[in-house]
Amino acid sequence: MTLAVQLMAKIDGLNQKILQELSRDGRLPNTELADRVGLSPSACLRRVQELERQGVIKGYRAVLDPVALGKGFVAYVTVGLSDHTTAAQEGFERSVALYDEVRECHNITGTVEYLLRVEAEDLIAYKRFHTDKLGTLPQVHQIVTHVVMGSPKDERA
Repeated sequence: MTLAVQLMAKIDGLNQKILQELSRDGRLPNTELADRVGLSPSACLRRVQELERQGVIKGYRAVLDPVALGKGFVAYVTVGLSDHTTAAQEGFERSVALYDEVRECHNITGTVEYLLRVEAEDLIAYKRFHTDKLGTLPQVHQIVTHVVMGSPKDERA
């Protein structure tokens, strides 16, 4: 049995409820979490600790509002590389890891290699990032920007 199958086998209905509640609010006190999922606080805590130990729960973080931080411009950017080698990918990944504007970087399948989530102050700041940073990387062959107009559903934590 693979590790993924072993982990999935341990995610019963109660654990699913726990994960759902914690993904909504990672700061939920254990007593309230236990009440919401129908367990005693000690049983709930044991389950949460086991989910953490198994690596199902990888961590907890604050969800930040980009607008409140002065980053009201959000775009998803696809990036195609000019060279399809491990060295080119590693060089690109090292570079974008240094850019504060890049909030997410995903290596994807399809016609391009990467999907970035970029946050900037405004269109002018994004243009500077696009031209002076991303556009100067030697590995980059193609950049396509998709500006976020609104986010009616966003469950990232």
